[in-house]
Amino acid sequence: MFGDFLRAVGQIGDRRFRRVLFLGVALSLALLVGVYAGFLWLLQSFTPDEVVIPLVGPVGGLDTLVSWGSAFFMIGLSVFLMVPVASAFTGLFLEDVAQAVEDRHYPHLPAVPRLPLGDTLIDSANFFALLIAVNTVAVLAYVFVGPFAPVLFWGLNGYLLGREYFTLVAMRRLGRVQAKALRRRYPGTIWMAGVLMAAPLSIPLVNLLIPVLGAATFTHLFHRLNARQG
Repeated sequence: MFGDFLRAVGQIGDRRFRRVLFLGVALSLALLVGVYAGFLWLLQSFTPDEVVIPLVGPVGGLDTLVSWGSAFFMIGLSVFLMVPVASAFTGLFLEDVAQAVEDRHYPHLPAVPRLPLGDTLIDSANFFALLIAVNTVAVLAYVFVGPFAPVLFWGLNGYLLGREYFTLVAMRRLGRVQAKALRRRYPGTIWMAGVLMAAPLSIPLVNLLIPVLGAATFTHLFHRLNARQG
């Protein structure tokens, strides 16, 4: 699987890779900004202009305090959620990455039709919801596991990324049922490949490349595992 990853890295300059990277990051930032704006509006709607504190009197400026506090909260939260969100959006364009990999490394393969847009949107929406739910709960768990927080982060996101990306890549060639069947034959290999993708998610800036590199890596992994089936 390290060879699969290195071949993916070797293609990072591909125009189609760059396009998916840009779209994934741009859509993720837009979503996080939108969520923050809605969250701030909700907080300010329920924050009074001033409160009266016994022995002190009226205290104002609460809206400013709430604005700054919510900004720091969302910045901290985005550290954990930016990459999962980018990964989910990248899933929308995963076929472009997979096709670029196949054009370069597997040119002998016959062309395949694109997956139906409706199926892609549903799968990406389900993956997005799952990633957000799991990582939001995990943020709370990180407090209790202390120094093992990175291990938990890698394990959880490695499993989710491996499961989803491998299935989406395999579906292009095998269909949904056979893709899931192939995934079940190699759960450990796929999980470890997912962990290999999840580990760099902890490195700022580098982590933004991982969704695209992950899609390319799992394309190589799929073709390697599928070839074993004869």
